[in-house]
Amino acid sequence: MPTREQAKQALDTLIRKSRVHLYKPIQIAEILYHARTKPGSIDLASLEDYRNKSKKWRNDVSLVLLGRICTSSARFQDDLFNENAIPPAILVELGKENIRTNGAVEAYIYSKFTNKHSQLSNALGYALQATNENFDVKFFIDSFRHEAGLRRSIDKIYEIVVYALFATLVSALELQVEISISADKTELLDEFSDFAKMIMCLDVENMAKTQNARVYRVGVTNAADRGLDMYSNWGPAIQIKHLSLNEEMAEDIVGSVASDKIVIVCKDADERIIVSLLNQLGWRGRIQSVVTESDLQNWYEKALRGVYADSLGRELLSCLCAEIANEFPSVGDIPEVLKGRNYEKIKARFWE
Repeated sequence: MPTREQAKQALDTLIRKSRVHLYKPIQIAEILYHARTKPGSIDLASLEDYRNKSKKWRNDVSLVLLGRICTSSARFQDDLFNENAIPPAILVELGKENIRTNGAVEAYIYSKFTNKHSQLSNALGYALQATNENFDVKFFIDSFRHEAGLRRSIDKIYEIVVYALFATLVSALELQVEISISADKTELLDEFSDFAKMIMCLDVENMAKTQNARVYRVGVTNAADRGLDMYSNWGPAIQIKHLSLNEEMAEDIVGSVASDKIVIVCKDADERIIVSLLNQLGWRGRIQSVVTESDLQNWYEKALRGVYADSLGRELLSCLCAEIANEFPSVGDIPEVLKGRNYEKIKARFWE
């Protein structure tokens, strides 16, 4: 059986690897809470006693704490109980400690959540209180890179920074997209009139349509930093890569995104590596452009303090703050769901 020290080490590793939302540590805390407050309801040595139930317990709490629930794949969620994470044997030892200390392990986990959200609140406060004159996008991004407790959330911050800029400029430019059906396809259109109307909002009387251009965030980026991050309604898919790329990840950029044109946003140092890898794989033709962090800084500087700052600056910061609030809804006081458990009164030296 694992020792108390080994169990704590496994828990610390899980917390350290978790993003700021701490879904997996919260799930462990809720398993321990149920085992402590409802004796005999679950056997911590029996994974099937709580594998699925604990997802609901976690979601109930995270919905209050974060305003959202975990949407990762079932397989990724179940990785929580792998041997290299928190298997039943580790959970049994954590459970013993938690009962012995009347909830100190739960309190320890939620103290980590509180600390991360305090760090997050400070970092986000910089953007939320910014003005055209003092906002520095590089400083904002770097505050997440350099703070250990926030580093796992850099992908979301990068995504928000890119989206706010792209959405603001596309709107300000009043970019429009037109779709139309060729004039010599009226008979085919007539045959599939219901399809055209339902899918394209076109018919024989209206064979062309103009709409405002938009960019959209997909909203969920998985832990491996793969998959689609943003897309537009005029063509390009947008991949945001804050991590250095290897060949496998380069293949995923193109292989997992069904678009003829892909825009990649990356750090300056990665641009050459990315282009070289994609050339080797024969996929350079599908890459419309590579946007670097220097490009983002330059465009932010123009939008906030350039010729058009009066019309762009406020909109850009407003969009940035709105996306921050949507992505990280809970950055203030700890909700009553935790206060009611009186974790602050629990004293256990080993778990402080």
